[in-house]
Amino acid sequence: MPYGHLGSMRTRPGRRDEVVAILTEGAAALREAGCHLYVVGVSETDDDLVWVSEVWESQAHHEGSLELPAVREQISRAMPMLTGEFETHPLRVVGGLGVES
Repeated sequence: MPYGHLGSMRTRPGRRDEVVAILTEGAAALREAGCHLYVVGVSETDDDLVWVSEVWESQAHHEGSLELPAVREQISRAMPMLTGEFETHPLRVVGGLGVES
């Protein structure tokens, strides 16, 4: 069964676009790691809030992706631009457009 993950992160003022650029630059490589959906969005009402929606083959695939050298490098570049305020929500994917359940 696919594994979903919805997360948000708060950027330091004025750094949102830089963080979004880092998060999206290597998105295509995630497919090889078992990612079915990776969407980065920004809040319409909060200039410093970034949302990431993900669907993975499994939770293990998601966790494994965090060990990939390119992903670790992106995380290390983005971290100084973040406040440390994160929300994470694991999801049991039950269906939807473009998602095999």
